[in-house]
Amino acid sequence: MALRMVCSSVLRAGTDLAVNNVRTFRNSARVCRWTPPLGPMPNDEVESENLESLEKYRSYTRYLKKAEEEKNTSVWWKTYRKHVEDRDPEHGAERVNIGLPRYRTSRIAEVRERRQIVKDNKKNIALEQATRLRTFKIPLDRVQEGWERSSGPFQIQRLADHYGVFRDLFPKAFFLPHVSLGISYGQENSHRVHYGNCLTPTDASLVPQVGFEAEEGSLWTLLLTCPDEHLLDNEAEYVHWLVGNIPGGKVQSGEELCGYLPPFPAKGTGFHRYVFVLFQQQGLVDFSEDARTSPCHSLTDRTFKTVDFYRKHQDSMTPAGLGFFQSLWDESVTNTFHNTLDMKEPVFEFVRPPVYHPPQVKFPHRQPLRYLDRYREGKEHTYGIY
Repeated sequence: MALRMVCSSVLRAGTDLAVNNVRTFRNSARVCRWTPPLGPMPNDEVESENLESLEKYRSYTRYLKKAEEEKNTSVWWKTYRKHVEDRDPEHGAERVNIGLPRYRTSRIAEVRERRQIVKDNKKNIALEQATRLRTFKIPLDRVQEGWERSSGPFQIQRLADHYGVFRDLFPKAFFLPHVSLGISYGQENSHRVHYGNCLTPTDASLVPQVGFEAEEGSLWTLLLTCPDEHLLDNEAEYVHWLVGNIPGGKVQSGEELCGYLPPFPAKGTGFHRYVFVLFQQQGLVDFSEDARTSPCHSLTDRTFKTVDFYRKHQDSMTPAGLGFFQSLWDESVTNTFHNTLDMKEPVFEFVRPPVYHPPQVKFPHRQPLRYLDRYREGKEHTYGIY
C-alpha cells in the first residue's frame, strides 16, 4: 500500500513538472519572437548565389576609397567603435601633429625615377652576371637610406604608438620622426639603440654616441627621459640627459643642461622605456631655467615632464627625431643607487632566502639516496623530497 502511494505521488509530480516545462517553453518562445531589423543589414544587397556578378576593385586604391566611404557612412546599429567611445570618450580622438611638415615629392617623378633605374639595371651586364651566378650583394646602406626617405618615419611612428611613447610623453599629439638618430653605447658602438630593443643598465652605463644629419648653422636639442621610472608620481618622469643648442650634428659641442645618468629600473618593476627625443630649434634658446647643477644626483631635481618642457618652448623648437630602448634591472642598478644617488635601493619583489640545509653528517641514517645532492657545489638548486 505504501509503495502504491509513493508511485502515485511520483507520477503526479512528474506530470506537474512537464506542464511547468511546457509553460516555460511557451513563455520563452513568446519572448524570443523574431523582430524585424531597424534598417538594412550589412551586405544585404549581395547575392550569395551569384558572387561572380560583383564588381571587382582591380586595385588597392579603389578598395581603400570604397572602405573609407563605408567607414564614414552612418549606420543604424551600434558599432564596436561606438561601444568603446561610450566607455572612454577620449578613445580614438584625433591627435595633433606637432612635428615637422612632410615634403613629399611628386608621384610622377618617383615612378619615372623607378622606371629609369629598372632600365639601367637591365642594361648592366655585370649586374646580370652577378645575379645569375648568385654573387650579387645588396647594398644595405642604400636600402636603409631609401627606407628612411620613404616609409621609415611612418613605421617608427607606429612602433612608438605600440609602445605608448606618444601617449605618455605627448598626450593627444604625435610627430613623424623625419631625422634619423644613430645612437650607440660602448667603445666600439657594440650596443645600438633602435626602436624598442633591449639593453641592460650595464650596457648603457656610459654616455652614448649620438649622430644625425643636420645642416650647417642649425641648432638642436637632445633629450633622454624615462616615463616609467619615477618612484613617487606615476605621471612624472626622470630626465637622464638633456643637451641644448647643439650646433649642426655635434652633440659634444652643445650646452649640457643636465648630465648623463645611467638607467636605474628598480628591481621588480619590469622593463622600463628610455626615450631619446630630438628637437629642431628655430634659433638660439635660453635654457637657464631648465639647467641643473652639475653633477645632478638628486632625483627631486631630475623630476621632469616632457609635455611641459615642450609647451614652454613650443614656439622655438619642433620634435624631429626619435629613438628608444628598454631596460631591466641588473647588478649595476644597485651601484647607481648606493654610490651615485646616495640612497637605499627600492625593491619591489620578494627576495627568497637560500634553502637551509643542516650540517652534513658522515653516516646519514635513514636518509634518502639523494641526500648528497643537497651539498653539491653549484648555483642550481636541487628540488625533491629528502
